[in-house]
Amino acid sequence: MLPVPSYLLRVELEDRPGSLGSLAVALGSVGADILSLDVVERAAGYAIDDLVVELPPGAMPDMLITAAENLNGVYVDSIRPHTGLLDAHRELELIDHVAAADGRLQRLQVLADEAPKVLRVGWCTVVTLTDSGPQRLVGSSGAPETQAAETPWLPLARAEALDASAQWVPQVWRDMDTTLAAAPLSDPSTAVVLGRPGGPAFRPSEVARLGYLAGIVTTIIG
Repeated sequence: MLPVPSYLLRVELEDRPGSLGSLAVALGSVGADILSLDVVERAAGYAIDDLVVELPPGAMPDMLITAAENLNGVYVDSIRPHTGLLDAHRELELIDHVAAADGRLQRLQVLADEAPKVLRVGWCTVVTLTDSGPQRLVGSSGAPETQAAETPWLPLARAEALDASAQWVPQVWRDMDTTLAAAPLSDPSTAVVLGRPGGPAFRPSEVARLGYLAGIVTTIIG
């Protein structure tokens, strides 16, 4: 039996009654099954939602884009393969796992390992600025082997999206159209860095969420 593929679909749609229902009907018309929904951001007149969607074996993900964008006021920001359901309590679970780990470095490793799934990114690292330049303390399994030789954005005062086209960004990261965000961890010279190859760009709400999570982890690791 062929595995059932699932995708993470990020859509921008009008924030009005019935818009999400219309989207569900449109996706269902091409055989898609919505497994979960996560609200990323809401603003005046529109919403950004992440949907985990299953397609029948052999169906092409482009069908999702066509079905969604046939509706007025709907724009597909990105679509990418996804494994595992979205969980409303995933931040709390990550925090619990960090707190249960032994020692600072192991706690940072747990953060790096679990943050990609929690924050829907490709990879996570923790870097610190030393007298000899930036040093990667830990990284997730998907973190690129190529590291940044410079981090002119450190020290960092608050969570922010980084300029992914800047000269300090390794070329291989730019070739993969990797969007970046970072937040200070423990001190301004140490930061947790998120990479999202292929995008989409980090929304202000996602950056704020990263900063909130980094602040809690900072309290835990001391």
